[in-house]
Amino acid sequence: MELEDNNKSATCASNKEQRVSFPQVTVVVTRWTLDFLFVSLCRYFKEDKLDEFNDTLSNYEAISQSPPLKEATDDEKIRICAFLARVMHGKQLDVMFEEDKRVIPLMSAAKIWSDLEDTVADKSLFKNVTVLLLVQSVAVCLEKGQRSSAYSALKWFEENHAFPKSLRVQLSAVVTERETYHPLLVTFSFSRLRETIQSYLDEYLEKNPSDYLLKEATKVAQSQQNAEDLEDEETLESTRTEMSNDSTDDTKKKKNTGRVRTKRKLLSTKITDVWKPDSCKKAVVSIRRISDHELLKMSSEKSFNTSKMEKTRKARRKWTKNLDQKLKDGVKRHGKGNWSRILLDHDFGGRTGTMLKDRWRILLKAREVS
Repeated sequence: MELEDNNKSATCASNKEQRVSFPQVTVVVTRWTLDFLFVSLCRYFKEDKLDEFNDTLSNYEAISQSPPLKEATDDEKIRICAFLARVMHGKQLDVMFEEDKRVIPLMSAAKIWSDLEDTVADKSLFKNVTVLLLVQSVAVCLEKGQRSSAYSALKWFEENHAFPKSLRVQLSAVVTERETYHPLLVTFSFSRLRETIQSYLDEYLEKNPSDYLLKEATKVAQSQQNAEDLEDEETLESTRTEMSNDSTDDTKKKKNTGRVRTKRKLLSTKITDVWKPDSCKKAVVSIRRISDHELLKMSSEKSFNTSKMEKTRKARRKWTKNLDQKLKDGVKRHGKGNWSRILLDHDFGGRTGTMLKDRWRILLKAREVS
């Protein structure tokens, strides 16, 4: 009788597993992955890591369009990602998100922000971000010495958004006088814009937790770290014991022979490369870096259109003198560390900002640059 009950239980469990198809499981895993990437984007935004943000955004776009999701994509989070992308590139007037070239990144961000009003619990915060986007759209243009673009931004906001007349008058005077350090611009600064948006993200993530995969991965990482710490402690204790035994043996030898004999090492401590046949080596490939114009080309509707985005795999190529010169010219123009901007100027054959940084270090060591 007991055997029959066990067989029935096993049959029921098997039937339950069969009722859950693999595509259903794939959708759940894909959603967890998207949530993890979303949290990562929020973190990179907070830390102002542009290269990491762009790479993660590229992955988010690709996975959000995967067949398993179909219509199950979270449009709300997609709009937030599109909004953050525009703010991250807010000071780069040469980066376009709209067909209209007059619409700079922060103006495009304002269009998406108006669609996110329902996601903002604190309405005063929503208004503050709207005003900050307006002020900084004008301020960024003035910083770049483009007063005509500042006027254009002011006019665009007047036509598309409702804001206090007194603020419009103040900004018009600022543009006319070209007062880059006007108290209004200093008060509603770009750093304050980012801080206010970060407050919004904190509240959103608190109400919409997206960290299941992150928490589980953290548990695994902590478990591995604890195991490594324990192993290190055991190794250290073992080393101490061996040293103590060696010391005792050496003392005995000194008494017997009056001199210490050097211990012969059975294995060399020198690390050497292990030879491997070509058949064992894995082919190295790199993914072509899509330009910021393509990567961040997202419409201001409920979701962004990335159907034109494609990633092409290429075999890794060596650095040429021509590429080195492009890198030197880019650093000379934008300064060391602004790798994402340098990538906009030239085609580096699929290389990322991190690769440019590594190559620059090599050039420094070779004393080809100073």
